[in-house]
Amino acid sequence: MVEHGGRARGVMPLRAEPLPLRFQIGARTLGSIERRLVRVSLSLDAIIAGAQPALPPLGRGDDGYLVTSLPAAGLDALLRGAGGMIGYVRQRYPRHYADLTIGFAAYQAALSGNTRSGLKRKTKRVIELSGGALDVRRFRTAAELGDFHAVARGISQRTYQERLLGGGLPDDAAFVRAMTEQAAADQVRAWLLYVAGEPAAYLYCPIAGGTVRYDHVGHDPAFNDLSPGGVLMLEAMRDLYAEPGLRRFDFTEGDGQHKRSFATAGVACVDLLLLRPTLANRATIAALEAFDRGALWAKRAVARLGLERVARRVRR
Repeated sequence: MVEHGGRARGVMPLRAEPLPLRFQIGARTLGSIERRLVRVSLSLDAIIAGAQPALPPLGRGDDGYLVTSLPAAGLDALLRGAGGMIGYVRQRYPRHYADLTIGFAAYQAALSGNTRSGLKRKTKRVIELSGGALDVRRFRTAAELGDFHAVARGISQRTYQERLLGGGLPDDAAFVRAMTEQAAADQVRAWLLYVAGEPAAYLYCPIAGGTVRYDHVGHDPAFNDLSPGGVLMLEAMRDLYAEPGLRRFDFTEGDGQHKRSFATAGVACVDLLLLRPTLANRATIAALEAFDRGALWAKRAVARLGLERVARRVRR
């Protein structure tokens, strides 16, 4: 998330663009409705400070805004000042982060006992399969990041995030150029984990103002039983705690077990749709609300019946 000069700290207003509002269960998209929206995101610093986003003017054909990671404490104030626009909270979650100033020993102590024991067991198994040593490779310079990208793309192509969500490690020219520029400015860190000589997991993290951002992560599903992403995450955190000048690790928008396991704190946030009160937009919100309510009911039913493992297979 990027700061924009002249506006609220940590806010980056963009021009409106067609954005799909997805009817989604897990990784599977069942359908979508497209609206022209200005996406407004807040940086972790702005969220912790409780900043309110400054919403840029809408064009004639624009439908509204998608405000992501809005601090929940500021929701009512934003709605009151929305000038008759209609709001719908699509998602609630903590914006997870880890304090990188406390030292690695204190960080490990802050993890749950189950997380620590599980990581110890998985790491031991990975070491055994890798001939007695943990094979983590680290990348920082522009030349090194080129090597990282080639290998990580191979892993990314096999992940469900890329196959089903289009959320893998990008390979377009703009991303590669930005990666190279960030590396030249010493503003990116990346890691690969190998298991028995095979690339198993990657992690790519830009750095801005002392905040390390959890931008791209993935692992080869062939290694699912080893939890290679968790093993690699702990080693990356070990490296970051040893590096001076870093303040926080930002797990970015959305919730998830992995983020909850490795974070030390979080701020309650919402993703808010804020739309002009047209008939089409009212119908859009009604459809999203009905779908989200049904998905929540189904999730609770699955948990009540103990079918979580089956549901995970269906979602992917």
